[in-house]
Amino acid sequence: MLRLRLHYNKYHNKPTLVDGKRFASMKEAQRYKKLKLAEKIGMISKLELQPVFKFPMGFSYRADFQYLDKENVLIVEDVKGVETDVFKLKKKCFEYFYKNCELKIVR
Repeated sequence: MLRLRLHYNKYHNKPTLVDGKRFASMKEAQRYKKLKLAEKIGMISKLELQPVFKFPMGFSYRADFQYLDKENVLIVEDVKGVETDVFKLKKKCFEYFYKNCELKIVR
């Protein structure tokens, strides 16, 4: 018997490949392209994908991007269409424990 597996995305995102890297959505992939260009022309440096931030309570937060801006401020970005309750909790923890970083939400 042949079984078809239907894939359902709760938030209607479409996983996308860019430079051999998989992104959770087309919006996230587009943001990656912009950040790569910004890094290439020297507006940002040290671009990282999927950085993980651990909290003392035993859980962690995985952002989409991390980089240094021109003033050497560590910027952490997350591309969001919907802010879930879990994300809101992790955002508050991030802002409390990582005061030296700037968290940007890209819509």
